[in-house]
Order: sequence, then structure tokens, then C-alpha cells
Amino acid sequence: MPNYRRNRIPGGCYFFTVNLLERHNNTLLVDHIDLLRQVVKQVYDRYYFHINGWVVLPEHMHFIWTLPKGDDDYAGRIRLIKMLFSKKLSKDERRSSVRIHKGERGIWQRRYWEHTIRNERDYVQHMDYLHYNPVKHGYVNKVIDWPYSTFRRLVCQGMYPECWGTEKTDIEVGKPR
Repeated sequence: MPNYRRNRIPGGCYFFTVNLLERHNNTLLVDHIDLLRQVVKQVYDRYYFHINGWVVLPEHMHFIWTLPKGDDDYAGRIRLIKMLFSKKLSKDERRSSVRIHKGERGIWQRRYWEHTIRNERDYVQHMDYLHYNPVKHGYVNKVIDWPYSTFRRLVCQGMYPECWGTEKTDIEVGKPR
């Protein structure tokens, strides 16, 4: 089994992108948003992690997590989320002969993208990227209008103004809020 080089910092803060295998015209994640939320909560309850930010789009999602002190096993949490979500869906997706041979579902891309958050500026940039993603992809015109995101919760906590993301300057790299 390959040993992928991943940066592991116990108690670290990380940004992730997790994609469905078939991304074109696929709305699986938002079609099953309640199931996805249930699965994430199940993993959260079993292996605590702080969800700093989360956005779910039809065919991919972004997270920013902070792990507990001394814990660097984000890979196990992501694997469990993908596995539990897949197990609860009917087996009607297209699968390649390789996936069939390996007994794998055809729902998720095998890997995911991970970035270790290095400092406050990096954190702000990734939180902004994550929350602006539905606007970037043309799903909504205003960040506040996307229902599958932590943005509204963060507005209530005073971390973002409700109108954030309506001006191009709001998402400039490193622009303080």
C-alpha cells in the first residue's frame, strides 16, 4: 500500500477538499445532505474534531478542521466519513472493473486534498475560499444564500458580516475582515 506524504501535526488545523468520483452533473452530496450531516456527526461523536468551516457543494466539499491536542489522524476521520456515507446509499452507481475487482464503490475519488494551515492569514484565506466557493461555482450570487455551509453560523458568531462576499474586494487574498 502506498505511503502518501501527508503533513501530520498533532492538534493541527487542516483544510481539505473531498470530491465525488463522477463530478459532472452530479448532485449526490446536496441530494443526500441530511445523510452526510448525520455521518459527519457520527464520526465527530466518535473521534472528536473541531469543524472550523465546512461547505458542501453538489459534487465536492471543503472542510477546515482542528484536531484535538496530540491527535493527527484526520485520514481516519475522512476515510470513515466516506465509508459510512457510501454504505448508506443504494448501490446503483457506475463502477469500473478495477473498483469492482477491489470491492470498492464508485462514489468518492480515492484521495483528497489536504493543506496544513500555517498561520492566521492562511486560516482566513482558506475560510474565505471555502465560504465563497458556492458563489465561485455559480450556485448563488451571495454567500449567505448557500444553505450547505457554516457561513450563517459564523455570521451569528460575529466572524463574518452577513453581506460578506458580495464585493470582489471581500475575497482578496489576505484582506482583513
